[in-house]
Amino acid sequence: MRRCTDSLPGVGCASLRGAFLVWISCTALAALLALPKSFAQATSSAQSSSDSDDTIQGTVINSVTHEPIARALVSSPDSRFATLTNGEGHFEFTIPKTGAESGGDSGASAGGGDHWIPPNRPYMLMARKPGFLQDPYNPGKQLQDEMKEVTLALIPEGLIVGTVSLPTSEAPDSITLELFRREVQEGSAHYIPAGQTQSTSDGQFRFAGLEAGTYKLLTSELMDRDPLTMDPRGPMHGYPPAYYQNAPDFASATTIQVTAGQTQTVGLSLVKQAYYRVKVPVMAPDATGVGVAVEVYANGHKGPGFALGYAPADHAIEGSLPNGNYTIEAMGFGQGGIAGAGVQTITVKGAAIEGPGLALGSNAVIPVVVKEEFTTADQSGQMTWNIEGRNFQIKGPRRYLNIRLEAVDEVTVGPGGGNLRSPLGADDPLVLEVHGIGKYWVRVNSSRGYAASVRSGDVDLLHEPLTVGVGGTAPIEITMRDDWAGISGKVEGVGTGGGTTEDAAAQAQRVTQAAAGAGFTFYQPISGRAGRASAHVYLVPLPDSSGQFTQIWVGPGGSFNNATVAPGAYRVLAFDRQQPQLEYRNAEAMRAYEGSGPVVRVSGGQKEQVTLQVIATEQ
Repeated sequence: MRRCTDSLPGVGCASLRGAFLVWISCTALAALLALPKSFAQATSSAQSSSDSDDTIQGTVINSVTHEPIARALVSSPDSRFATLTNGEGHFEFTIPKTGAESGGDSGASAGGGDHWIPPNRPYMLMARKPGFLQDPYNPGKQLQDEMKEVTLALIPEGLIVGTVSLPTSEAPDSITLELFRREVQEGSAHYIPAGQTQSTSDGQFRFAGLEAGTYKLLTSELMDRDPLTMDPRGPMHGYPPAYYQNAPDFASATTIQVTAGQTQTVGLSLVKQAYYRVKVPVMAPDATGVGVAVEVYANGHKGPGFALGYAPADHAIEGSLPNGNYTIEAMGFGQGGIAGAGVQTITVKGAAIEGPGLALGSNAVIPVVVKEEFTTADQSGQMTWNIEGRNFQIKGPRRYLNIRLEAVDEVTVGPGGGNLRSPLGADDPLVLEVHGIGKYWVRVNSSRGYAASVRSGDVDLLHEPLTVGVGGTAPIEITMRDDWAGISGKVEGVGTGGGTTEDAAAQAQRVTQAAAGAGFTFYQPISGRAGRASAHVYLVPLPDSSGQFTQIWVGPGGSFNNATVAPGAYRVLAFDRQQPQLEYRNAEAMRAYEGSGPVVRVSGGQKEQVTLQVIATEQ
């Protein structure tokens, strides 16, 4: 490197260095001024982003009292954000801005690209706290666009508390209590297990964390094994199940209504009774290696409470029961699955009983005959089945049709039901295998067309249950069609929420057609930032209609359109919230909505339009 010297007259090294620095500064300034305007804006934004961090704040409230909830945990689903509310139920998140938020292309786009979501912001927030429940159908709050203020609501838990008592002054041993909740599944009400608990030494018990709803309560059987009171040479004693309030069986038990934040106090009384030995031989074609599941219920009403067991060594159902009339259902299990079922009725009256024998008959098998009346070409494609390494192509209705049986009983205590038998070959006929004896609804789902008729002899299975006894029943005959009708319209008072009415209708049409092609008749609404459903439309068939219950997706502007409606008569209802507990198969329950929506009758190929008012429901 050449060193600076004073070789130029009148010009020193210091002067040269100063001129050089001035030249560099001027050149850099000129280059910066010559840069594109967009680059300068991005640089400015990036420099100032750290000075204006994003914030999300809000409050967690009690959904019933609307009071703030202190010390509630607020978090995002991915747990990147989490904090506790303060004493006033308030929370706040500080979110540092990133370079992507200053105009870059990274980040998520919701609603088809209309709204850009910064990559570091949570897309949803949820709240939790002991003693409160989340809304099971809307557990969190979606953060639309760059929402700054959020209100999260938690539902106060319901409780059932009480005492198990004896007619004497002595306290009972620890008692197991069972709780069942009424749930609507596919339009029919059933009772499903909702929890168990043990009573304390003084008989106290408590069920916490309960959703609002209808419940039934009972105690489990308890045998008296106190050596001070038990007579080894006399009859055994025990406490039969106690159903609230002193009901003889589960079907007759009084229901307990629980609302959000409410505590229901109940009492159950146990009565000691004599128990007598019961032995019922099980007769099966091949009892070797066969296990048996046993269900026992009193007074001809299915339900939990009593129990008997199976002794493989004796090939018999054994146990003890108090005086009464009982129905015993048994289902055999072998290596190949369910090996058969049988039913026996016995009466216990002051003495031990043995027999009569219970025969496990072969599984009931019901042939299914399908008549196709399609007007369009088959687009279901091919289906390959594999059995023990052998592949073959499935033909006929098996490619698009699924059939199953659903028990009619208020409570299902065993593995009843039925499904289509797996194919044994390419041309294997459709056969329903029934697991258990009883009454069943026949549910038909199809990815091609709809079931216009489902019958077994003179029984219309679209409106009446199928009764299955030992050995099966008459064949099921199904007529399939594809002459769809269409129902469209608008729900008044629904805002656009970022989308146009035309876009919403087009999206709804695409969604429902795609769902129909996949074999669904129950369409869940789609929730999104730009297209969040603010109404939910249901087509409820009238009692004498051949229509099929359908939920239609509603666009942000309130428009809806479903071009794949099975012909029939419907009451069309629009709700402000999803209605998973809508008991649409119960004509008595649906009378409450007779004035809440119009009745529409459509035949094959017919299109109808309706205008609906939203039915407001409790939050």
